[in-house]
Amino acid sequence: MTHRVGFLVFDQVTLLDVAGPVEVLHEASRFYETMLLSPQGGSVRTSSGIPLATIAVSDAGEIDTLVVPGGDQLAEHGAEVAVLEAARSLAATASRVASVCTGTFVLAELGLLAGRRATTHWRHARTLAHRYPDVDVVTDALHISDGRYLTSAGISAGIDMALALVEHDHGPEFARTIAQELVVYLQRPGGQSQFSAALRTPPPRTLALRTIIDAVHADPAADHSATTLAATAALSPRQITRLFHAELGTTPARWIERVRLDLAQQLILHGHSVTAAARRSGLGSDESLRRAFARHLGLTPTDYKRRFATSLSRDADPSG
Repeated sequence: MTHRVGFLVFDQVTLLDVAGPVEVLHEASRFYETMLLSPQGGSVRTSSGIPLATIAVSDAGEIDTLVVPGGDQLAEHGAEVAVLEAARSLAATASRVASVCTGTFVLAELGLLAGRRATTHWRHARTLAHRYPDVDVVTDALHISDGRYLTSAGISAGIDMALALVEHDHGPEFARTIAQELVVYLQRPGGQSQFSAALRTPPPRTLALRTIIDAVHADPAADHSATTLAATAALSPRQITRLFHAELGTTPARWIERVRLDLAQQLILHGHSVTAAARRSGLGSDESLRRAFARHLGLTPTDYKRRFATSLSRDADPSG
């Protein structure tokens, strides 16, 4: 029996949020029927200007899986009422509800993710967590499944999620065949943090924390011990720790390590050795750098360079 999958699209939807998962399911077309839906039907213009022909939600009939793709406006301004009502109607009867990128904001606005784990594009993860505190936002994941709800990270992660959906329905061997045909990973290693430039720190609300953050960004490799930070902000180490927990949800040491890791990533991509990257970033030793890569990115510095380095790296001095 064919599984009907409806993609709820709207003006300024991100094209790859739609096209990526649709292509995965098209490769499994003997099992899945895909359709593009919109509140009123007709042509919908994507953010890249390419139009999509859609069916009106009222003419679609019942669907088995609803997929809500993303668009920048969903995180910035929220979805239009017509889109929310269409999503609510379709989700009420679908056996599975999924989102790609900022499509998660639609599901969260409808209250469907309350008390559940979810993810979205790393750039909007903190906005999602702030706007919907009842959602357990996972910032470093390519996709999350919680009950009948699936959410995925930014844009191309919709492909990862669609492959996971196929794997769940028809097994890993069939999903692997599709991944090979599309020349993508069945299970891409690492999470969003390998792309996110440390899941950018939100602007601090307090002057003291802003002073610390500016100082660390200005020279990540400098001495940023608890004593030094206290002197920089004219606060006690305990007060600084409380500020970091309250505003950033982490400790000073963990945040500083992440800033240093960002710098180390850039150094490695520009051809510096592991030893040079460790020293220049402030992480210290090769082993400290490797542990930081494993903890935050789930891969080694060598694997990271192999995956993301470009020809630019060949122009740098490899000795550091």
